[in-house]
Amino acid sequence: MKKKRILGIGIATLDIVNVVDEFPVEDSEVRATDQQLRRGGNATNTLVALSQLGHRCSWGGVLADDPDSRHIVADLDDNGVEWRYCRRVSGGRTPTSCIILNQQNGSRTIIHYRDLPEFGFEDFRHIDPGRFDWVHFEGRNVAETGRMLERCAALRPRLPRSLELEKVRDGMENLLPLAHLLLFSREYALWHGFDDAPELLHAMRERAPHAILTCTWGSEGAWAMDRDGSLYSSPAFPPPRILDTTGAGDVFNAGIIDGLLRGERLEATLQNACRLAGEKCGRMGIWDSPG
Repeated sequence: MKKKRILGIGIATLDIVNVVDEFPVEDSEVRATDQQLRRGGNATNTLVALSQLGHRCSWGGVLADDPDSRHIVADLDDNGVEWRYCRRVSGGRTPTSCIILNQQNGSRTIIHYRDLPEFGFEDFRHIDPGRFDWVHFEGRNVAETGRMLERCAALRPRLPRSLELEKVRDGMENLLPLAHLLLFSREYALWHGFDDAPELLHAMRERAPHAILTCTWGSEGAWAMDRDGSLYSSPAFPPPRILDTTGAGDVFNAGIIDGLLRGERLEATLQNACRLAGEKCGRMGIWDSPG
């Protein structure tokens, strides 16, 4: 398959990962067994995975003009993700996530700090959507993201557009009709009072009747609904030992986008995305090597 050109809009962070034998209790002091500096952020994680799956990826976001941004740029360069559409901001600080990674079960607890403006419509309107085969949006900065989605729809109605809905943000539901693929998280579903993924997908079908819908549910796997309303499920594929669950959802999203770009059946795409997410949980970081 010819390499597809994918644009991702969202944030990049500097992740400071502290690996501990077990999660610490409050007001205690523990020794980390390892510490790593990584490039993080949902959109850029997904783009790195898509690049390793053989696509040509570009990132639209904001970079601070500080030393920490060098880690982000270097990692994107190493993984073949173009970042020329980014906006540089003087005086800002690179968003930072301090992550406690529990070696017992691979769980991660994140403390996030951000002092940087969001990538907005005025930044996005200088990008020609006609250069791309797919545009993926991280579900944040709702009003501006809506304008970006609308611009894509006006200029290239058939250009596939995906929207990740991991976190709960006011007004996000207004964006659902603007995307061809909606990627929901268990956190999003539970917050809205849905007890399982199928219940969420059936409810969201009314809001986005022409979109493909997916919802991840941790160790129970994931579900997807096609445009005809047919529902598919896949089990999770945990590795022999879970090392790091950070970014597993981002890798899952990459697997869904990759399968749809390749023209694969949704059921097979869903299963492969779950396999990729499971493989990711068995390694530290997003990707160790291409393929």
